[in-house]
Amino acid sequence: MSSLFMGCLLEATASTGAAKSAGMLSLLLYMVIFGAFFYFVLLKPQRKQQREHESIVSNIAAGDSILTTSGFYGVIIDVMDEIVIVEFGNNKNCRIPMRKDNIVEVEKKDGAE
Repeated sequence: MSSLFMGCLLEATASTGAAKSAGMLSLLLYMVIFGAFFYFVLLKPQRKQQREHESIVSNIAAGDSILTTSGFYGVIIDVMDEIVIVEFGNNKNCRIPMRKDNIVEVEKKDGAE
């Protein structure tokens, strides 16, 4: 009688072990699917936008019209490594140094964008 009880107990633990491994596999599958969704919905578009902004900023030159993150339009007077000198309005005294990161849009001097 005790061997019958032990046999049933072993079968019960074996089936719960299989259920646990199946549960772990499904959890791992859900984590992989969620990770892929997170990458393609959030990270990939952000990296694409960042590359586009870097290409815009790397191709600026003196005379280009720009739009800043604060909404001001200006004309680039001088370009340095990380800073540009921007003239706002028609006043020649309103020249402000600003970081290249703050440039949102660039319109080339000859009209080509």
